[in-house]
Amino acid sequence: MPAALGFLDGRAMRRYRYTRAVRRKPGTILPNELELLCAAVNLQTRGADEFHGFLIAHEMRDRSGARHLIAYGNLYRILDRMAKAGLLESRWEDPMVAADERRPRRRLYRLTALGRAAAANPVQAAPLSRLAEA
Repeated sequence: MPAALGFLDGRAMRRYRYTRAVRRKPGTILPNELELLCAAVNLQTRGADEFHGFLIAHEMRDRSGARHLIAYGNLYRILDRMAKAGLLESRWEDPMVAADERRPRRRLYRLTALGRAAAANPVQAAPLSRLAEA
């Protein structure tokens, strides 16, 4: 165990790692979440109604002009939090499609009406109280 974390035993470390919640005012959208929503709207206007994590990560990178993709741990936590808040819907891809392409199944996400509204006007996203709890 690293010396800096020596004061936490294994049980306390697991509890610390998994119980940290994002602290925010109810109804606020974090910058990464807004960036993801805008990227999803952009994909939708180009005809992609559903997207998977790798596709949205590339879209976010291309929109921001960054050199690197968002960290996948952060991306999937954001996607999960936004799905719980009702901004996105998710489903697993058909296993036969993945098998035909010889790759693992993907989790597909779709922007909801609430997500589109939040992307259009993030300041008035006050009804998103579930986002603060997610």
